[in-house]
Amino acid sequence: MMVVLSSSSGCVQRSESDVVVYSALDEGFATPILDAFQRSTQGEVSVVAKFDVESTKTVGLVNRIIAEKDSPVCDLFWNNEIMHTVRLQKLGLLEPRSWDVEGGWPADMIASDGSWCGFAARARVLIVNTQLVPDANDYPSSVSDLEDPKWKGQCAFARPLFGTTATHFAVLREINGRSETLDQLRRMKQNAVVLSGNKQVALAISAGTVAWGLTDTDDAIIEKDLGRPVAIVFPDQLPDQPGTLRIPNTVAILKNAPHRAAADRLADYVVSPTTEDRLAMGDSSQLPISQTSKFTPRVLPSTPVRWMHVDFETAAEGWEQWAEELLKVFAE
Repeated sequence: MMVVLSSSSGCVQRSESDVVVYSALDEGFATPILDAFQRSTQGEVSVVAKFDVESTKTVGLVNRIIAEKDSPVCDLFWNNEIMHTVRLQKLGLLEPRSWDVEGGWPADMIASDGSWCGFAARARVLIVNTQLVPDANDYPSSVSDLEDPKWKGQCAFARPLFGTTATHFAVLREINGRSETLDQLRRMKQNAVVLSGNKQVALAISAGTVAWGLTDTDDAIIEKDLGRPVAIVFPDQLPDQPGTLRIPNTVAILKNAPHRAAADRLADYVVSPTTEDRLAMGDSSQLPISQTSKFTPRVLPSTPVRWMHVDFETAAEGWEQWAEELLKVFAE
């Protein structure tokens, strides 16, 4: 039995036994997991999944959920990031629930009201071209190195208006303050090469266009797996530094979901250690949150990583105004 897929523009059709999923995680990664869930129900539940294919797919799905709020079609939203999930939480469009996760689940990986749960994260890392920077002692070690004049024109980051880079600097705004973060971004813009996305950063470093850059683990590990001359650095590990940011997948059930019972079953399946292990073993080498996960992602270093402590809900406050301020900086 296979998951039924709908096009990005067509209507979602379903029967009374279907659970409808809007997924911002790429179809190739999500579909095998949704298929496995469907098989595990022994025919009791069928999954209808909708994937948008455009570059702003997360925003497109979120806007569709908002447009459908008075008569929800989606039962469960699987997002490959977190900020827009928090946006839906703040709009009151998600259903609080108890999550079937182990005790001690990190506080920044579960909503304060139980309306979403984070799992299977990507980390914000530095990727270094080892031919251009052959000595590991010379590798950059902090996100702030993007504003260091010694690297002028030799480092890169993605324009922080969308995706994980936008999330990253919204988080840093809460840690360092709004004015300091905007000033830092202005310095970075003057010092580094600004590219359109994290994938483009990883490709530029892999090709030797620049020496190093800031990207996500899933983009970095692809270049390493291809045998490119790159190293991955988990930044800001010193005691006086904030740690490495990890940005999870999130899953949430929509308020007034038409098929709540089936959505509950699927939500618990998606955040399970088995699902996290499956995503960790995949091409994107995602990072399990569960301590009972059995598979260590190949992207992780041999030494433990100190993770940044984050309040994503606070970081999402004033998102629209913050986005306007960033647009002014990067339109200059």
